[in-house]
Amino acid sequence: MIATFRTHLPDAAATEAAGRALARGLAGGMLVTLSGELGAGKTTLARGVLRGLGWEGPVKSPSYTLLEHYPLSSLYLYHFDFYRFADPQEWETVGAAEAFTPRSVGLVEWPERVAGFLPPADLEVHLLPATGGDGRTLELAATTTAGERCVSEIRKALAAP
Repeated sequence: MIATFRTHLPDAAATEAAGRALARGLAGGMLVTLSGELGAGKTTLARGVLRGLGWEGPVKSPSYTLLEHYPLSSLYLYHFDFYRFADPQEWETVGAAEAFTPRSVGLVEWPERVAGFLPPADLEVHLLPATGGDGRTLELAATTTAGERCVSEIRKALAAP
């Protein structure tokens, strides 16, 4: 790991704000994995990322469609949700690997469902229920300098008044 960070997010608005901050560090070719239980806030964080990149349209969970594609002016963002995968081999059937290019960013929910097929993540995001209270705990682990930029942006945003 190059950088790690852990913080409390009290509500959905704070989770979306963390996503907006994360967006400032994104660049083409990056992969961000989003892990957490159902309802942990993965799609809320993804919505914040998209808002931070200038997307004004609706942002929905790709749970039923597997993939939502957002063509932005500077890059393509692919938001995957592999929750419904029963077998990691389905990765090859759906052609998911084609979405990971130098001009795209991949946000992947439930990355453990495609273990062994997914390229290495630049940033691993874990959303966990807060200990003894409301909200959630955000844990970040950057594995590349690109992922480290995202961690830095979230730290700066949360430190700002």
